[in-house]
Amino acid sequence: MIKDTKEKLSPITVSLHWIVGLTIIALLGVGIYMEQTHAYGLYDIHKSIGVIIFAVIMLRVVWRIINGWPEPASEYKKIEQLLSKLVHYVLLIGSFIIPFSGMIMSGMGGHGIKVFGLELVAKNADPANPYDVIPLNAELAGLGHTLHGWVSYILIGALVLHIAGAFKHHIFDGDGTLKRMLGQKI
Repeated sequence: MIKDTKEKLSPITVSLHWIVGLTIIALLGVGIYMEQTHAYGLYDIHKSIGVIIFAVIMLRVVWRIINGWPEPASEYKKIEQLLSKLVHYVLLIGSFIIPFSGMIMSGMGGHGIKVFGLELVAKNADPANPYDVIPLNAELAGLGHTLHGWVSYILIGALVLHIAGAFKHHIFDGDGTLKRMLGQKI
């Protein structure tokens, strides 16, 4: 198995990082846009990509468990190490919670779960009005909705810190952290 080293991250680590990271950033942007503009036409695409990226996120979590956290590229102050670990855990856990809570919100809300038209969980249509749905569990759907919203904003904060940290390492520390994440050897 290809392991991460201090000098170079494995192609699996780099690929999973960028696939999950860029997709989550895009979905967060689309989600905020949909919430503010009620762009209902984007919901099916947003949900479909969310379900697909959830599978990739699960692979990333398993990879992180098997491979461990990458070794820092250099020596850092204790506070920087603590902040880095905190932000990385928030990113990993948050990237899991967001699509999971979205699926709970949609599935338990009676809307079903589809991936580009392929029905994974059936819609629970109201027999009296087929254009409406009956929640399977309104409380769980509500919890999913709350988590989906709050964790999204927490994740945005963690992403800002993560990106700022990457630039700090690259510009001020010159330690190769960003180069490693781009698949280069330091």
